[in-house]
Amino acid sequence: MSQILVVDDEVGIRELLSEILGEEGHQVRLAENAGEARALRNRARPDLVLLDIWMPDADGISLLKEWAASGQLTMPVVMMSGHGTIDTAVEATRIGAYAFLEKPIALRKLLATVGQALREPPAPRQQQPSLSLAYLGKAPISLELKQRLETLKTLHTPVLLTGEPGCGKTVCARYLHQANSPWVAPDNFHVLDDPSNNLVGQASEGTLFLHEVSDLTLTQQRNLLAQLGRLERYHTRLICSSAKSLPRLVGEGVFDSRLYATVGQVQVRVPALREHLEDIPELAKLMLSSLVESRQVPARTLSTAALNALRSYDWPGNLTQLDNVVKTMALLALGGEIGLTDVNNALSRLDAPLASALPSVTLDGELREARDAFERIYFEHHIAREGANMSRVAERVGLERTHLYRKLKQLGIKIGRREQ
Repeated sequence: MSQILVVDDEVGIRELLSEILGEEGHQVRLAENAGEARALRNRARPDLVLLDIWMPDADGISLLKEWAASGQLTMPVVMMSGHGTIDTAVEATRIGAYAFLEKPIALRKLLATVGQALREPPAPRQQQPSLSLAYLGKAPISLELKQRLETLKTLHTPVLLTGEPGCGKTVCARYLHQANSPWVAPDNFHVLDDPSNNLVGQASEGTLFLHEVSDLTLTQQRNLLAQLGRLERYHTRLICSSAKSLPRLVGEGVFDSRLYATVGQVQVRVPALREHLEDIPELAKLMLSSLVESRQVPARTLSTAALNALRSYDWPGNLTQLDNVVKTMALLALGGEIGLTDVNNALSRLDAPLASALPSVTLDGELREARDAFERIYFEHHIAREGANMSRVAERVGLERTHLYRKLKQLGIKIGRREQ
């Protein structure tokens, strides 16, 4: 059974659409204005929205823009109007509307459009810039970062994003990327072991993003440097990130000074989460809303006490760690509201000493079995502590990221890429 939200200020139209769609087996919710529609949308994501353009409190186009900007335009929206124009239809489609129906709506046209929208929902829209930047917060230091990014967005100069693991460097890179163009971001740098792999060419007219460029081996650095001379030819923008000081690595002889001169032409520092703790309540609610929207967790809310407790933590794993904790709480909470106890339980797992897990290691088997069991506990501890941020885990355990992934695969530990 599909859930359809009908938004129209005319009671007769609302009731008629409700009756028609109800007879087709759909569950219909009604809203007479944008305020009611906004409230219903915040509580649950419908499978489809029929949205009138002309309403007394706010027009449908404005509400559509609001949903697109906040990341809530994750369902097909069919616009309705008795005074439709081509310009209005084009504008609605540009924002993300699925279709446009002119009143009075023919029954056959209505059912055909609704059926098609539910069977073949539009492809996921590229994340809106305003949604991406929402994950950086609204504190003064966050607003200053957004202003710098806005200045750089239309330029083609290579950019180096610096900051701690998980602080939002990938979010910034995504914002600088031009929509509807190639985005090439290799999960690992093995591709650069072969000089014939032309990453710059693959990202032609788009963006080549190298996450944690400090992890490149000297051979990979040389091969990359040879490719970067083609950036202008392919109209490719280079964006790199690093949690380590590249000048220090240059001084230590482990990072090529010529490569640093290229990637470090413009540098933007992304602040750690502890530098804008005032953003945490809104960020936590945004993360929870995103998880609920994607149906990864049940519908939940965060209590004021829970939000205050989250704000009091120092978050060494930054945004990635916060997102991991929010997801854990949403999955394990016993009620519809995540409370202070849920926060304390989640944070205690991060701060729990490794030794508390060691009794599960048996000493009666072979040395290899005991060593593997210990290593699983050891790596799982650090993965949880760092919010699944593998760059920070690698730094904590003293392994190169390539070696770390190989070790985790050997131990059967599965981990997804969740770095921010």
